[in-house]
Amino acid sequence: MTHILHRQIHAKLPLAVGGSGVELFDAEGRAYIDASGGAAVSCLGHGHVDVIEAIKAQTEKLAYAHTSFFTNEPAERLADRLIAGAPEGISHVYFVSGGSEANEAALKMARQYFVEKGELQRRNIIARRQSYHGNTLGTLATGGNEWRRDPFRPLLIDTHHIDPCYAYRYRKPGESEEDYAARAAGALEEKILELGPETVMAFVAEPVVGATAGAVPPVAGYFGRIREICDRYGVLLLLDEVMCGMGRTGTMHACEQDGVAPDLMTIAKGLGGGYQPIGAVLLSREIFDAFANGSGFFQHGHTYICHPVACAAALAVQEVIERDDLLANVRSMGTYLRERLEARFGNHPHVGDIRGRGLFLGLELVADRSTKEPFDPALKLNARIKKEAMARGLMIYPSGGTIDGSRGDHVLLAPPFILDEVSADAIVERLGDAVDAAVA
Repeated sequence: MTHILHRQIHAKLPLAVGGSGVELFDAEGRAYIDASGGAAVSCLGHGHVDVIEAIKAQTEKLAYAHTSFFTNEPAERLADRLIAGAPEGISHVYFVSGGSEANEAALKMARQYFVEKGELQRRNIIARRQSYHGNTLGTLATGGNEWRRDPFRPLLIDTHHIDPCYAYRYRKPGESEEDYAARAAGALEEKILELGPETVMAFVAEPVVGATAGAVPPVAGYFGRIREICDRYGVLLLLDEVMCGMGRTGTMHACEQDGVAPDLMTIAKGLGGGYQPIGAVLLSREIFDAFANGSGFFQHGHTYICHPVACAAALAVQEVIERDDLLANVRSMGTYLRERLEARFGNHPHVGDIRGRGLFLGLELVADRSTKEPFDPALKLNARIKKEAMARGLMIYPSGGTIDGSRGDHVLLAPPFILDEVSADAIVERLGDAVDAAVA
């Protein structure tokens, strides 16, 4: 009997006791290839000596100091490193304990920015359907996943949603990529005008949609148009790179590949690689200056912001990524893994789409490839695939409700940046067997 309130109360979970490289081990001696990085977290894999040593050293020196009294060296050094590689215009960092906290803080920054400017009427948030931005009430309201939102709807603030840039489902037959980009981005302008431009404070989006839709990338030109629309109406662009950022797509920040810089950006999972809980908001000089020249403080806070051990772990993770040139491996192994997936699933009768960037890849499952008709949600195909994969020593991140929160199934892959061809081949082989067994 367990006294933990687990995610699935009746699930019988194996006991994890160790990990090395791309594998985790349970108490029965079974090994599992971590093809999802947990939840796109374990970018360096498991048991990395350099990160463990950094944690030990920092704990021996200073484990905790509250930020109302002190700053600390690991937080300052990590902030310097992140800003040195940040998108244009980003000047400061706010450290928290995870992705939900980061997005919650970013939303409050957006609101306070306009309060400092005297634009008190700017209160509306626009996001996209089938997005996920966290499980706090503010981020849950912002996210566009109806299944997650529904039980808590009476508690959620009013937010507004437009369709995602999701070419497999929303691009019309014969429509060019350029025309689709214009139409998809145009939905934001329509919503801004509907609400009144003077009332909108931020547009929130994942550059590559993660958990709710399965590594859905934008079409070329989409985010460039989004940036132009935000600038036209004075709306802040908040990019959620909690899952897709920090090297996961092959560049340090996913938005680099779209040629845009946000006003606010959130990061988390790949920042600390799972070695400590950490997330962050990166904010522009303009937002910082509004705070600095106005009230002089950010009206928000948590007990563990700028935690020394968490920041030391994240700093070590980022130093290893640079030292070992792991982003190059993300790009090369991302290409290899995608080629192997296409060879195995390209003609599969129940795989409708293979998509993503770098080592952030998704498969969308369909009952009929020609019509794109999804499986009946009652079948819980995604859960079946997960069970079959675990039985074969493979960890993946499947989910349901891909299309609208209730219909559709996908599998998300986000293996560690240290992936090699042998492990990639094993991932594809085991996943192929798991999908076939689950469908059968």
